[in-house]
Amino acid sequence: DGCGHTVLGPESGTLASINYPHTSPNSTVCEWEIRVKPGQRVQLKFGDFDIDDSDSCHSSYLRVHNGIGPTRTEIGKYCGFGFQMDGLITSKSNEVTVQFMSGMHTSGRGFLAVYSTTDKSDLITCLDNASHFSEPEFNKYCPAGCVIPFADISGTIPHGYRDSSSLCMAGVHAGVVSNTLGGQINVVISKGIPYYEGSLANNVTSKVGPLSTSLFTFKTSGCYGTLGMESGVIPNSQITASSILEWSDQTGQVNIWKPENARLKRVGPPWAAFINDEYQWLQIDLNKEKRITGIITTGSTLAEYYYYVSAYRILYSDDAQKWTVYREPGADKDKVFQGNTELYQEVRNNFIPPIVARFFRINPLKWHQKIAMKVELLGCQFSIGRAPKITMPPPPPQNKNDNNNDDFSDDLIYSVKTSLQTDKTTFTSETKNTTRTPSVTKDVALAAVLVLVLVMVFTTLILLLVCVWHWGNHKKKTEGTYDLPYWDRAGWWKGMKQFFPSKSTEHEETPVRYSSSEISHLRPREVPTMLQTESAEYAQPLVGGIVGTLHQRSTFKPEEGKEASYADLDPYNSPIQEVYHAYAEPLPITGPEYATPIVMDMSSHPSTALGVPPISTFKAAGNPAPPVVGTYNKLLSRTDSTSSAQALYDTPKGQPGPGAAAELVYQVPQSVAHSTGSKDE
Repeated sequence: DGCGHTVLGPESGTLASINYPHTSPNSTVCEWEIRVKPGQRVQLKFGDFDIDDSDSCHSSYLRVHNGIGPTRTEIGKYCGFGFQMDGLITSKSNEVTVQFMSGMHTSGRGFLAVYSTTDKSDLITCLDNASHFSEPEFNKYCPAGCVIPFADISGTIPHGYRDSSSLCMAGVHAGVVSNTLGGQINVVISKGIPYYEGSLANNVTSKVGPLSTSLFTFKTSGCYGTLGMESGVIPNSQITASSILEWSDQTGQVNIWKPENARLKRVGPPWAAFINDEYQWLQIDLNKEKRITGIITTGSTLAEYYYYVSAYRILYSDDAQKWTVYREPGADKDKVFQGNTELYQEVRNNFIPPIVARFFRINPLKWHQKIAMKVELLGCQFSIGRAPKITMPPPPPQNKNDNNNDDFSDDLIYSVKTSLQTDKTTFTSETKNTTRTPSVTKDVALAAVLVLVLVMVFTTLILLLVCVWHWGNHKKKTEGTYDLPYWDRAGWWKGMKQFFPSKSTEHEETPVRYSSSEISHLRPREVPTMLQTESAEYAQPLVGGIVGTLHQRSTFKPEEGKEASYADLDPYNSPIQEVYHAYAEPLPITGPEYATPIVMDMSSHPSTALGVPPISTFKAAGNPAPPVVGTYNKLLSRTDSTSSAQALYDTPKGQPGPGAAAELVYQVPQSVAHSTGSKDE
């Protein structure tokens, strides 16, 4: 009658004296027999030791033995108040007996000890917290049974736990270790936060905690994502149930609480069973095998309907025909999960080891008023490892007097489980102990999608680089001295073809020609000077645009538009204008035609001697005119007020006078629209 908190696992466990951490009663005794796998040894570590030593360990003491039974041998006998035992007590075999004796005493908390196999060199006790370690990150081994009623934790995942929390108990709450198996934890210390939330998970209640200087979290495999109930990835057609609650309210409206309503955090009613018994179930088809690591449940979440499930078990299958009840490794009973204690709070339970299956079923065992719940599954893609499959026979009807009891009673649940197994199927220890944690493998479908995405990204980048390179080359080609707009380049080429040398048998003088390279080296203001300094036998018409060859019976056509000025001399800065043909229609042959006078500014030119005929700007009929290079967009003309009164007429070269007017063709100089002379007949 002196045994307190006790969990004896296959590789580790926890044991304490009765009434720990309070004073144990007088005259009590407890004996624990610990066995691990053959070939291994046991190590024992004390988290707290406080036994009365007033009679020198005669009536109150703790004794440790090698072996079990009559052949056991004593390792040591211990007592004392606040006794500090450095190091571990190690056995010589795989069996150990621990005996506690409590005599007459008035004080003493008793003891709390943990054990494990000797290969767990980093074993800690259930009372160790993060403040006992100075490293920012460390690995420790937590024994089984660290969910103890006299320890507490504050916080939750993923925000973290207060540094005063028990490391191993927080590990069970977080779902990284099992309370019945123990396990390795990877702890990371970081700066504390002002407020720590409380929650219920894995039968461990985390309390709200105040500000602390530091907190700790756990490194995990990362297989704790949601599997699609809340998000809708799992379609409604893949959520089914044994029965559906359908009823009419006072207004006559029909309410149907369908299975698809069982989505966590969705607004509205939950799924509810029409019949409230232990044969009801909610089934989820994941469409393919998944690795399921946990489940989150709530009640109805409707204040007017105070319904929730307080205990349930889990079944899984690959074909929805043969179902396996979830059990923890080494257990001979089905695992019963604690559900909700009210209708709003989210309660999480983790599966250690995980479940690998396609079909997942929740079988409510206890509920408040009605079976109603919302759920979400946690996990990731499937893996190779599997949990042991134990086929569960259909349970017989149960006579339950009060399903509204909210207390979580292990004895009641275990009695229900025992009654469900009517065929008395025997589960050998070999089957129970072969459960192993699945190992994660690569998901072929996910890899294929990632490869496709990478190919598309690289293809897009290559296309962008090619477009940028092409645009850069195109821009370089379009740059030049005469940057004509794209819409005028075809006409520009046609005009330039007129400047190519034409075969002519009759020319007396070589016409003035300038190459584009010579012009390109001139500054804009130097071009007019260059063109005017060179002389030619024929006067070059001062016209803009592209001027072609002068043919027979043609004359210059005056341009219309605004009057030219010296501000328009720069051909590069002038606005782009449409280019019109530089010549008018041919003159009629019926009679002679006189050219309009060319008004010239004689102030900057030397006067010629009398009797010397001026150089003609026209050529006799029958001789084709030489090609003329035009480089201006506007007519360049100047009118001097002193010479505007005198009109000068040009005479065709080689003719003494106007006697042969019928055979001559006179050119009319192209000029802006202004009146400087009159036509003489």
